[in-house]
Amino acid sequence: MATDAMNMSLHPDIVELRAKHEKYELAAEKPTAQVVTGLTFLTGLFIAASAWIVGFTRFPTLTVNNLIVGVATAVLALGFASMYGRFHGIGWVAPLLGVWMIITPWVVSGDVARTSTIWTNVVTGVLALLLGLASMTVGMRRITMNTRRAR
Repeated sequence: MATDAMNMSLHPDIVELRAKHEKYELAAEKPTAQVVTGLTFLTGLFIAASAWIVGFTRFPTLTVNNLIVGVATAVLALGFASMYGRFHGIGWVAPLLGVWMIITPWVVSGDVARTSTIWTNVVTGVLALLLGLASMTVGMRRITMNTRRAR
C-alpha cells in the first residue's frame, strides 16, 4: 500500500500533465519565443524607469504606477523565460498590463499629463500589449501543431 502511494509518478493524469508542460517548455525554447520574452523583459524595465528617463516624476502617482507595472511586466517575462510551462496560465496578464499602460495617463494622473508622458505610456502600453499577445500565442501555436500531427 505504501509503495502505491509513493509511486504517484506513474499515475496517468500526472504523465499527461508532464507531457503537456514539456510541450510548453519546447515552445518556449524556440528563438521567436525567446525574442518575445526578452523584448517583454526590456519593455518592463523601461516602463519601470520611464518616469526618470522621460522626466515625469512630478506626477508621483503615475511614477509609482509605472514602477509597479514595469516590475510586474519584467517579473512576468522572467517567469516566461525560466518556467513557461508553469507561467503560461497567467499569460493573459501581460496584455492586460499593456492596456492599463495605455489608459493610465488619463486614469491615474490627477493633473493634466504632458504630451511626452502620454506618448511614453501609450507606446509602451501598445508594445506590452502586442508582446503579451505574442507570448500567449507561443504556447497555443505549439500545442495546436502537436495536436494536428497526432491526428
